[in-house]
Amino acid sequence: MARSALLNVMTQAAMMAGRSLIRDFGEVQNLQVSVKGPADFVSNADHRAEEVVFRELSRARPDWGFLMEERGTVEGKDPQHRWIVDPLDGTTNFLHGIPNFAVSIALERDGQIVAGVVFNPAQDELFVAEKGGGAFVNDRRIRVSARSRLPEALFGAGAPFLGRGDHAGYLYELRQVMAESAGIRRMGAASLDLAYVAAGRFDGFWERALKPWDVAAGAILVREAGGFVTDVDGGKFDHVTGDVACGNEQIHKALVGLLGEATRKRAAARAGDTAAAGEK
Repeated sequence: MARSALLNVMTQAAMMAGRSLIRDFGEVQNLQVSVKGPADFVSNADHRAEEVVFRELSRARPDWGFLMEERGTVEGKDPQHRWIVDPLDGTTNFLHGIPNFAVSIALERDGQIVAGVVFNPAQDELFVAEKGGGAFVNDRRIRVSARSRLPEALFGAGAPFLGRGDHAGYLYELRQVMAESAGIRRMGAASLDLAYVAAGRFDGFWERALKPWDVAAGAILVREAGGFVTDVDGGKFDHVTGDVACGNEQIHKALVGLLGEATRKRAAARAGDTAAAGEK
């Protein structure tokens, strides 16, 4: 594929950061048996990768701003353009020596995502998309899956963990989807989950309360691969709010329906609990 100048800049930054992460990833596995553990080392690896991306993108477009996981917001002179960067999506996987993590870079223009790159250096897979130009992995065109029946559909999903997310609500969603589908996978890196939907590996994906840098690049991959991306209720997707449900047209519609049914069942259960409490 012929990449635009912008995609070349983004790709170079992602691959350079990825090489930094791979060097550090080799050390993480050696640190797993240490008393202190690798947590501090991984935090430093995250910062090093972000510094690489910041340096490379700033050099190419010095007037553009940033929204980054570690640095936060960096204002630019050009108010129309902003890079949205996660230098290490899948930090927990990285910390535990699991080779499923990515560098994620998106370009926001006037509030809309117009280009995205997701690079998994452990698998040497580079996913790229630009508005109107299609989606690719390692220069090969990708499309969302053609499956239309839920019993054949494989879903990716996020999952809440200690101190984060609505655990009870997620269990309702999980029960609803797993009862109708071929299975659910929790891979631990939302940018790659979205890239896998774009490549037809997952038929759909959903997760709540993600950050902009988790979903911005992945969402344009799905759309440019022919998929549908909304919030979990089927409304307009907003990478700033971070609730996402996606898939091909049929599977996306069915997934949103299942998630809505889970919400209704939970509300009914809450109402029943309230009524029961009032009778006591």
